[in-house]
Amino acid sequence: MAPDRIDQNVYEDQLKDIIQDLYELMVQTTSYGNVGQGVSSKDVLQNTVFVTSLLTQHSPFHPTQGQLTLSSAHLHASLTQLHASASSPSATPIRVPPELIQYVDAGRNPDIYTREFVELARRGNQLMKGKKQAFGSFRDILAREMASALPEVKGDVENVVRETGGEVGKLYEPAAGEAGEA
Repeated sequence: MAPDRIDQNVYEDQLKDIIQDLYELMVQTTSYGNVGQGVSSKDVLQNTVFVTSLLTQHSPFHPTQGQLTLSSAHLHASLTQLHASASSPSATPIRVPPELIQYVDAGRNPDIYTREFVELARRGNQLMKGKKQAFGSFRDILAREMASALPEVKGDVENVVRETGGEVGKLYEPAAGEAGEA
């Protein structure tokens, strides 16, 4: 029975395999035509970060046409497998904001983008909280004034206050700024 969701590690492993295949193909292609022309494959391999397992299995210093074909076929199989995994209906799409991609492309640290995003969200939340409190205060003052000026709509005013999240009991208490005025 197949798993419902493909684990993120599966994608990472497949991408690592593809990168490894591309690396092997690059090293083999670079050294394929240069053997015997003053540049040895050994020099090419010494300049690389690590030696791949496929190269050590298949005579790394003299790659043949067959080995290049084998590496190309392995790369094709890896890409096909990754495409099939990513296209499956159980694959969860990962959404990365385009702004973050542009940030990284520009050579900037994605942690800075995250920090700026969080600060912007916090600022927006504080602004919304202030607006909500201001409208709530306005609602209560308006309701109190309407209830005192138009006693016949007092029930409707209390219903509106209740439905909009206000407390009817606080309606008839003097507001903080009004306590000293009376």
